[in-house]
Amino acid sequence: MSVSKRSVATRPKILAVDDNPANLLVIRRVLARLDIDVIEAASGNEALKATLDDEFALVLLDVYMPDINGFEVAEILSQEETTRQTPIIFVTATYADDVHRLKGYGFGAVDYMAKPVEPTILLSKVQVFLELYRHRVALRDALDELSERNRQLELEVEQRKLMEQEMRHLAMHDMLTGLPNRGLFMDRLENAHHRAVRHGDRFALVYVDVDRFKEINDTWGHAAGDAVLVEIAQRLRGTLRENDTVARLGGDEFALVLEKLDDLQGEQQLIERLGASLCMPMRYRHGDDEVLLPIAASIGMAAYPADGSEVDALLHAADQAMYLVKRSRDTP
Repeated sequence: MSVSKRSVATRPKILAVDDNPANLLVIRRVLARLDIDVIEAASGNEALKATLDDEFALVLLDVYMPDINGFEVAEILSQEETTRQTPIIFVTATYADDVHRLKGYGFGAVDYMAKPVEPTILLSKVQVFLELYRHRVALRDALDELSERNRQLELEVEQRKLMEQEMRHLAMHDMLTGLPNRGLFMDRLENAHHRAVRHGDRFALVYVDVDRFKEINDTWGHAAGDAVLVEIAQRLRGTLRENDTVARLGGDEFALVLEKLDDLQGEQQLIERLGASLCMPMRYRHGDDEVLLPIAASIGMAAYPADGSEVDALLHAADQAMYLVKRSRDTP
């Protein structure tokens, strides 16, 4: 038996199952004084169909029926997730012996009632199970509310984590280019220095300064200048290896940490590749026109340990090397 999504009524529902209309009439009249809905089924098949759409506080189930008897109905209900907790009272004029009672209890019955039904007994038993049902529904609603609140809390925690991650990222990265900022760069540089000292490796510190950047801003506007900085950041990232670091220190200044260098020749080749990637002009949309913006950069490098054994010495050496290159280009 497949079970579809069942609706939960605002008023409790009781399922009365009997192939004798007179018996159903008695049950309906006795229970009319209660604030409930009584759903009637004249056969076992009708009873099973009724449980597909409604949730019942109690099932009053006749044992002897022509198509599917009450024991078979109870067995099927006990096997379904949505109905296995529904209490069943067998209402029967036969099968009242102990053997059949035990059989009924094995299928999930909670009680037996003999026919003809005694109204006072029926009303008393139904009221007990209605009260139990109301408590069960209240507990389920409370658990659902708690589950929903837990889900909301989990979402809030996840959103808070994402916000904290974003704030940490913004605190350590340049907003325009997305590159590490000066603070994160210095941390990476210090770590590279520690690793090189510990393992006897070589690494290089590179300063990059954009040439005539002020002219670009003055001629084409700050939007063009920002576009140039973003382009340079992309070119630097595209030239370096995954374990290298490229950062924007501020303005038109960039810095690189190149780790695990093999030899001086490899360093020079890397500097040449950087220079080649940075000297190509950039296409820029200015209004309705597309213009070529000239890009050039002065590059200065300091290698550990040849140009300094400490971080401060390397910073000074790279800055001086970049300054000499820039001064040579600015000299007529």
